[in-house]
Amino acid sequence: ENLGIEGRVFTSHGPTVIMPTWFCSREWFDRIGTFDEGGKGVPEDLLFFYENLRKGGGMFRVDHCLLLYRYHSEAATHAVLEETIWKNRVRFLEERVLSLWPSFTIWNAGKQGRKLYRSLSSKNQKKVVSFCDVDRSKITKGFYTYQESKDMPKPKIPIYHFTEAKPPFIICVKLDLTGGRFEENLSSLKLKEGVDYYHFS
Repeated sequence: ENLGIEGRVFTSHGPTVIMPTWFCSREWFDRIGTFDEGGKGVPEDLLFFYENLRKGGGMFRVDHCLLLYRYHSEAATHAVLEETIWKNRVRFLEERVLSLWPSFTIWNAGKQGRKLYRSLSSKNQKKVVSFCDVDRSKITKGFYTYQESKDMPKPKIPIYHFTEAKPPFIICVKLDLTGGRFEENLSSLKLKEGVDYYHFS
């Protein structure tokens, strides 16, 4: 099954494929390059996956058990900090999507949306035209002020109801958490994933 990777590559769990299940030809592996052996705390599997995409690779799911993987407390994966993964995810989003967009809206004026905004490069922060949400208290407040900014006056980004916001969107809302309400809201806009929006949750 083709996973349609470009649409979901930016989510925290990637395109729903756990790294140990990956396999490819030796020729393709050599073309991508070796794993980044930069030491403890380097998310080498995530970086390898991104390089696979940069080189034009895709991914397909095989619905058979081909491998058993031993998960244990001493595994190197525990040395990778969540913040390191976050930074790599944001940089890849900026490289693959935001570099192509002149402006965009962040869908979620809450904690995750604001964290994404603060993590963006200064250049990409300036492309954020608004946040959008369904939470009346956030919308009524009217804007998010980026207090940590060195700019004066501090950047103020307006907050709109999702029906009043303009695409494209970076969506910082987790799927399957609202009893289908978020998915219905998104579907009502008749947008195309990978063109009008990307998930980043």
